[in-house]
Amino acid sequence: MGLLFLLGMVSPATAVPPNIGWSVTGGGSLFYTDDVALFSATRRSSLDGDPSQPVLDVSRTGIGKDMVFEPYVRISKLLPSSFGETELSARVRGFVYARNPDFSQGSVYLEATHGFTPQTILRLRYFTAPDQLLGQTELQGFDHNLQDMRVTSHLGTIRLDHRLSEHWELQWLGRVGIRRFNDPFAHRDTLLWRIGPHLLYHVNHHTRVILGYHYERGLADGRHQVELREDASYVHHFASIGLEVDLMEHVELEMDFHYERNHFTTAIRRTSASTAMKIFFSGADDSRIN
Repeated sequence: MGLLFLLGMVSPATAVPPNIGWSVTGGGSLFYTDDVALFSATRRSSLDGDPSQPVLDVSRTGIGKDMVFEPYVRISKLLPSSFGETELSARVRGFVYARNPDFSQGSVYLEATHGFTPQTILRLRYFTAPDQLLGQTELQGFDHNLQDMRVTSHLGTIRLDHRLSEHWELQWLGRVGIRRFNDPFAHRDTLLWRIGPHLLYHVNHHTRVILGYHYERGLADGRHQVELREDASYVHHFASIGLEVDLMEHVELEMDFHYERNHFTTAIRRTSASTAMKIFFSGADDSRIN
């Protein structure tokens, strides 16, 4: 169990005005953290992010303080048709660490959004985060043999949004993906799937309250390798309540409370996996160009 406190500042970049359906937006955030590993593991923890990203045992955190710069660039194109409006977009996002550059990382989002009606929208997204450093941990069966653990994630998501009324909106999310670890930890390679509903209450045009729950099942390759005595297969529960407020035209305030419980489902005796639970609170100001 732990608390994560973040301080962030955001600086929007210039945007290219839409030209025949094209638009470009960009910006950057500056964060201070007192725990580099914990920040790296939880920055994408949200309903639309990657809340089940692998996390090392808490005893391996506490690496130290750092300043983190988060730049992003998004390119999109609108494709109107008689069947509705489609938007194709690509977004590149990075995390640059000042004192711990090995934790610096990047990710790519490719998304297609189609509006069948003003009330019903379908979203398809592919997300990848290559060669992300999680930290150092001991190899199973080798005491005091610390190795860097890295993971590459590939996730595909489908989400259906439907506006029930002026105030209420329902979203259904499904996700499948794979995680590939570096060679010393290849037995942790995982196939995963996730489902979950989101319920939004639009207080007014500028304020939204969001409730969500996700259930995820992960199956690790180690379940077939009994001799390693390490199976990282799991069931992951994620619940979130959040508040979004449009403070002004390009500034949005987001505050979220997340509850996570990760239960390892191994049947292998003397495995290193065990039941784990994480609870943390995070809040940040976010500025964006539309």
